[in-house]
Amino acid sequence: MANTTRLIAALLLLSACGPTPAGDVLRPAGAPSAEPALGQGPSLLLTAPRQASLAPIGAAGARQLWRGAGNIAVQTDGARVVATAGLPQSVMATRLDGPDPLTDPRALVGREATSRRTVDLAGADRDPASMRFGLTLDCVLRGRSEGGWILVEERCGGDVAAFTNRFWAEPATGLVRRSEQWAGDAIAPLSLQLRGM
Repeated sequence: MANTTRLIAALLLLSACGPTPAGDVLRPAGAPSAEPALGQGPSLLLTAPRQASLAPIGAAGARQLWRGAGNIAVQTDGARVVATAGLPQSVMATRLDGPDPLTDPRALVGREATSRRTVDLAGADRDPASMRFGLTLDCVLRGRSEGGWILVEERCGGDVAAFTNRFWAEPATGLVRRSEQWAGDAIAPLSLQLRGM
């Protein structure tokens, strides 16, 4: 009897761990699975450095958390990537010093704005030896009209190698639909497309 109880308890615990055979059998029909469902609503398509469709799983103001298969997660603040997980390197946190000029890409057309932010990075395994905190980035943003879009280029440098982020926004709304963004010095830039909004 005691062994049967232990076996049932172990199977019930496994059913809560996500997509496992025990979980598939024991999870009630209609119960949420570990993977987010992509429906008709908004999604974020990651095309580099890996391919994944990310669904929104939570928001707080302009901050949105997106998650996809393989436990890839991206947190955005407006259009800007501020945290990542499930990639070869993770952005653990991003802190901006002052307002983000990217909030309104239309205001950047034909002019420059500066920003400063601090990021914390970690290796995929989150080994403390791979963690780096307080890396400062000084950036210059400039927008221009190009091919029916507003293209904002953000050139950054500081405690890590220099890089350029690119954001493509709709001229009428200023909504950023596509971007190429730095997300650590050990991986290729993230290439993202916003869909369904």
